[in-house]
Amino acid sequence: MEQLYDQFQRKIDYLRLSITDRCNLRCIYCMPEEGLKFFPKDKIMSQDEIIQLVQNFAKMGITKVRLTGGEPLLRRDLPEIIQRIRQISEINDISITTNGTALKHQAKKLKEAGLDRLNISLDTFNPAVYKKMTRGGNIKHVLQGIAAAEREGFKIIKVNTVVVRGENDQEVMDFINYTKDHPINVRFIEYMPIGQEISDWKKEYVPLTSIFDKCREAGLTYEPLSLPGNGPADNYQIKGYRGSFGLIHPISERFCESCDRLRITSDGYVKACLYWNEELNIRPVINDFAAFKEVVQKALNNKPLNHEMAMKNVHQIINPAPTWRHMSQIGG
Repeated sequence: MEQLYDQFQRKIDYLRLSITDRCNLRCIYCMPEEGLKFFPKDKIMSQDEIIQLVQNFAKMGITKVRLTGGEPLLRRDLPEIIQRIRQISEINDISITTNGTALKHQAKKLKEAGLDRLNISLDTFNPAVYKKMTRGGNIKHVLQGIAAAEREGFKIIKVNTVVVRGENDQEVMDFINYTKDHPINVRFIEYMPIGQEISDWKKEYVPLTSIFDKCREAGLTYEPLSLPGNGPADNYQIKGYRGSFGLIHPISERFCESCDRLRITSDGYVKACLYWNEELNIRPVINDFAAFKEVVQKALNNKPLNHEMAMKNVHQIINPAPTWRHMSQIGG
């Protein structure tokens, strides 16, 4: 089996694969208020294209696959996609990122298909705040989905919480306390300036460095924890709690230097970096392995060490501008 490396000799073994740009929510950090015009069906990769693409990557050293969206549970053939990826011997970890609203009805099917892990987006426990942040969502459906996932016994269930000033930053301790009785890893994520004006983002950005202070103020003792998975979170556990919490801080801590992933958009573009507009169309060469490898390596050869490096060395970037895509069109 071959192995992928970028120009800085970082080993790339993790693929984030968007299978749809559609979503049933309109989260404030993911889409504009008016929503987005979704891609026509023929612009989205077919199931066979997805499987061939993963098979190609498996030959090149990819061992972990995360299916994203949009909202991947909106794709009716999701269980079949998971089942077919499970049959690729080189892939040893399959996960999805979901908003959880349809999980109550699909958790069992996904587990039976071979799904290992789940990341579920939940930014608040307040029904009114949830409705506001998702522009119309019903928190009850998500909580029912999390409960269904717990019953199915997935290897790991993570809850992703994007902290936004003035919306949910006052609920940090509520999420910490949620891990007392739930064997779930709550991951606090810094709000990133993807698809919006920097001035608007700055007003709502909250650094995660204050979370430790909140724990200490509450008299809680925490210690570092090692969890299996692909993410850049620094994980911790409160003494005596069943679950844990993690911090993902792309802004205040800049985790880029350890990035081990490639992203494929639902319309078939490879992105080596989440933030930048640089992307290459890989869909036409999915069935030509030699050409496929060439496109992938070209993307990796232009993968920046970090966001700052890319901004200072624009001559190394094919398209030196922030991505035109909103988060829902990339898959996070």
